[in-house]
Amino acid sequence: MARYCLAGAAATTPDKPALIVVTALDANEPDEIWTFAELEDAVLRIAAGLRCNGLQPGDRLLIQLDNTPLYPIVFFGAQAAGIVPLPASSTLTPTELEFLLFDSRASALAIDGACSEVDVPAGVIRFATAELEAFRRDCSRANWADTRADDPGYLIYTSGTTSRPKGVLHAHRAAWGRRPMYQGWYGINPDDRMLHAGAFNWTYTLGTGLTDPWANGATAIIYNGEKSPQIWPSLIEKTRATLFAAVPGLFRQILKYADTSPRYFTTLRHALTAGEAPPPGLFDAWYAQTGTQLYEALGMSEISTYISSSPAVPRKPGTVGKPQLGRAVAILPVESASRTPLPAGAEGLIAVHRSDPGLMLGYWNRPDEQGEVFRGDWFVGGDLGRIDEDGYVTHLGRANDLMKAQGYRVAPQEVEAALVAHPRISEVACTELRVRDDLSVIAAFIVPVDWNAPPAADDILAFAAERLAPYKRPREIRFVKSLPRTPNGKVTRSRLASPQD
Repeated sequence: MARYCLAGAAATTPDKPALIVVTALDANEPDEIWTFAELEDAVLRIAAGLRCNGLQPGDRLLIQLDNTPLYPIVFFGAQAAGIVPLPASSTLTPTELEFLLFDSRASALAIDGACSEVDVPAGVIRFATAELEAFRRDCSRANWADTRADDPGYLIYTSGTTSRPKGVLHAHRAAWGRRPMYQGWYGINPDDRMLHAGAFNWTYTLGTGLTDPWANGATAIIYNGEKSPQIWPSLIEKTRATLFAAVPGLFRQILKYADTSPRYFTTLRHALTAGEAPPPGLFDAWYAQTGTQLYEALGMSEISTYISSSPAVPRKPGTVGKPQLGRAVAILPVESASRTPLPAGAEGLIAVHRSDPGLMLGYWNRPDEQGEVFRGDWFVGGDLGRIDEDGYVTHLGRANDLMKAQGYRVAPQEVEAALVAHPRISEVACTELRVRDDLSVIAAFIVPVDWNAPPAADDILAFAAERLAPYKRPREIRFVKSLPRTPNGKVTRSRLASPQD
């Protein structure tokens, strides 16, 4: 995977910037510029250092480093050595990090600081930042490991919003499996400059922000300074970004708080969003203010994005887009174990054919759960949707988020989309709330625009009555200062009814 991403451009355009890192917006020059040749050299030296210090192909290396270029260099360096990297957030607590170490059976840990609070299992090798930098500086270059398509390439852990996190093991072929995104979502070419709003440790950044631009010989741009919605338009202008990727929530904040005059977006061809359901009106508002299109993608940890709009697939309101070219996607029944796809327009579980090269090898040490997500040749990840006669897919939420009301299944996203249109509601999330042993109701947790003067609950209920069928309307309204989210920004509906800090 690392060789696929880096070797081609390092040979053909060695002096071209592969990675630009910006920390201070007012600086005359970027903090760091890495060419493709320099990046390949660093990756192969890290690979040599890891192998010389006892790691073998197939070993797991847990990475918890600061948000610097060393993070992806170690990630791709591990792959170059045939070692399996496990990227982890620097914000994890010691307890969370210990779980990952024990569950993954990692042979080594790359971590900033002494990690004195972490109970590291006996025999696990610890690499500090200074030691890794020494590998990059002093080790001789290794040769690319002779890996096969189905060999383990990297391990990522789900956020664990409803239970303990589980590992998703991907093969080296996952990089090849990302090819449908190139034109099915990005419309990318070697001249592009991809600015990603995420941190280096996020798989969204490692994939969309680094893996795919480098595989296409394009330049990746990462900002690791103090972040606020206001800085992004100026950053797009200053870095001459042609593509900009972020989560829907950040686009909403940019439109609300930043100066989005078209002069900031003269180089931007279009923007990309994924990770959560976008708020209503986001796409039209982004185009109206910036003059550029915003393309959405639906993905999951097990395959990355696989349904999207793009320059070649115009956005159709209410839908995510179409299955990317080359992917086999179908809708299967929810209530039965049928393997027969449903007809156009029918609602059910979105399924991907198991022959897709981007699909995971499996869940790490969870054979029981792996059996639950396959129906014959179809992988069913838990997303609900329908495909219309034109091939566009409407996402209807997660099956485990569905609420039961008066005998009907109700997707929380449908209720949220109706309520967030209220002018005095900033954000909203819905879940099923048990109010007594024999009764559950739909509850709406609302972040008001003005916390000191929230709208009346009766006003919200009346607003909902104009837009939703009776069984879809919330029966409980609760005001909160913020919604519980994962480190990647996704709303955690399972925590809505829990006391918030």
